[in-house]
Amino acid sequence: MESSRKQEKQPITKDSHLQNNGGDYSSMSTGIDIKRSASFDPSNKIFLTWHNVSVFVKPKQSLLKFRRQSDANESKQLLFDVCGEAKPGQLLAIMGSSGAGKTTLLNVLTNRNLRRLKVNGEILVNGQNVGESIVRLSAYVRQDDLFIGTLTVREHLVFQALLRMDKQKSYAARMQRVDEVIVELGLKKCTNTLIGIAGRLKGISGGEAKRLAFASEIITNPSLMFCDEPTSGLDSFMSQSVISVLRDMAHSGRTIVCVIHQPSSEVFELFDHLLLMAEGRVAYRGRASRALEFFERAGLRCPVNYNPADFYIHNLAIVPGNEEECRAKVAAICDQFDREQTTIEITTSEGYSFVDSQIKPQSRYKAGWFSQFRAVLWRSWISLIREPMLTKVRFLQSIVIALILGLVYLNQSYDEKGVMNINGALFLLLMNLTFQNMFSVVNAFTLEQPIFLREHWNGMYRTDIYFLSKTLAEAPILLIVTALFVVITYWMIGLNSDPVAFAICLVIFTLIANTAASFGYMVSCLSNSLNVALSIGTPLLMPLILFGGFYLNAASVPVYFIWLKYISWFYYGNEALIINQWSSVQNITCSTPQCPPNGKAILKSLDFYEENLVRDLGVIIALMVALRILAFLALLVKSMKKT
Repeated sequence: MESSRKQEKQPITKDSHLQNNGGDYSSMSTGIDIKRSASFDPSNKIFLTWHNVSVFVKPKQSLLKFRRQSDANESKQLLFDVCGEAKPGQLLAIMGSSGAGKTTLLNVLTNRNLRRLKVNGEILVNGQNVGESIVRLSAYVRQDDLFIGTLTVREHLVFQALLRMDKQKSYAARMQRVDEVIVELGLKKCTNTLIGIAGRLKGISGGEAKRLAFASEIITNPSLMFCDEPTSGLDSFMSQSVISVLRDMAHSGRTIVCVIHQPSSEVFELFDHLLLMAEGRVAYRGRASRALEFFERAGLRCPVNYNPADFYIHNLAIVPGNEEECRAKVAAICDQFDREQTTIEITTSEGYSFVDSQIKPQSRYKAGWFSQFRAVLWRSWISLIREPMLTKVRFLQSIVIALILGLVYLNQSYDEKGVMNINGALFLLLMNLTFQNMFSVVNAFTLEQPIFLREHWNGMYRTDIYFLSKTLAEAPILLIVTALFVVITYWMIGLNSDPVAFAICLVIFTLIANTAASFGYMVSCLSNSLNVALSIGTPLLMPLILFGGFYLNAASVPVYFIWLKYISWFYYGNEALIINQWSSVQNITCSTPQCPPNGKAILKSLDFYEENLVRDLGVIIALMVALRILAFLALLVKSMKKT
């Protein structure tokens, strides 16, 4: 123990990195003493212990009254009296084959994803049972890296600092911490590089993305850190880089627990302590360098020049087709460890203690409402304007379609054919604006849903903040695109030349565009993926289009479908546009007796009434608000379903 403490006190320098890892390490390390560069407070060290942790899967609830009692009481056990500890200044690796219980143990330690699990045992932090407060005391780096790809590395860290650091911290202190983390994690070279989107936008490398995930978590300077498969998807060189960063952070005084599946021999050498899991039991716990001695005592010798990690996993895995023999060997190894292990004593005599404010109940959000709103709106706007599919393509699409429709209906005359063409053009414009704006926002929440849920559950911002920021960021582009589309088509078609009529038409189309966007938000919030949202969007729109007053006369709607007419913005929008277009027209050139002589006759033939204009505008606004409320409620329900 004394020798290990002396080892932990040795400074970590660039030379030691080069010696331990081999080769040129300049691309992975800044070559600075992390203990001196990081503003980690040694008085906040955490000693984590867990004792006799057993985990059971709760039986699924069934609505069947005649379900067998034995099935109702059936429960599968995942962990069996697992004990362990993680000390400051040490990097603990939890290893085991698939299904060994690594992730389950990590979920128990971090108090996450326990909705369907029953947990027995104790998890103590500095000798105290802090319960859910461990989420505030620790950082958790997940296996999958989720980022807004259109942000730069620095912008992402600034966003994290604004929402995750204590309210008492000034803006200057937050930016200083961002600079410290960039240096500490070796991200200086890619500070202003876009994070990137796979297959769409080139960005930082996989190793840099993983280190950025660490940077996002240590921005608050946590004393305790959990990592789930930090080398997943990385090559051996980048895996060594990432684990080296973790080791450096641990040696600066943090307590780091890392779940890793099967590391290379170079990566394995970087771990201080090791916890081997097999079939929900502890197969070994202690210094990584002494694990081979334990396996030799258990009758298993590692071949020369063989990766120790591969050796442990091979002997602890359950091979398909040879289950009984493998389980017998695993049980023998676990029993051997049970006979050798010593009882872990709970102690805080080594100076590990808490500040009361660290564990007392407090708000889950570090930032206030306005601070959250400002930060999330800033990020939403940046991510929107840098997304080419939502800006350049959207403007280009609007201009091209407007020109095509304008050329098709170019300079319509006010005669019998012109009336039919203008009415058709107005409804076609109404449909196009609806589909265009619905599909442009339908991915607004589905694509970012995993990021939103993770950040919301981490206490970064409220659901209403996120929803409001996303919709407000979209609003300027939506208004500009709609106005551009209407201006081009209105004068090319030759609609009512009265400036007041043009202004009213622009207002109507703007309201329709916002209502369609609200519908898109609702579909997006109700769906779990973009494919689902795209699949259900069009079928839901078709009945509303059918009863919009163009394909079916408003007075001919069957009574059992009348409710669809009253919730269709196509109906109210079409009536408002027709009224605005024809109510002031006094003369129409007719060649047949069936031709309406003036605008009022046209309104009468369609069963539309001039006095309904204000009502139509009011109902469209009401539908727009109602759809947005439904969208927000759907998002709120999702945000409350924490696993």
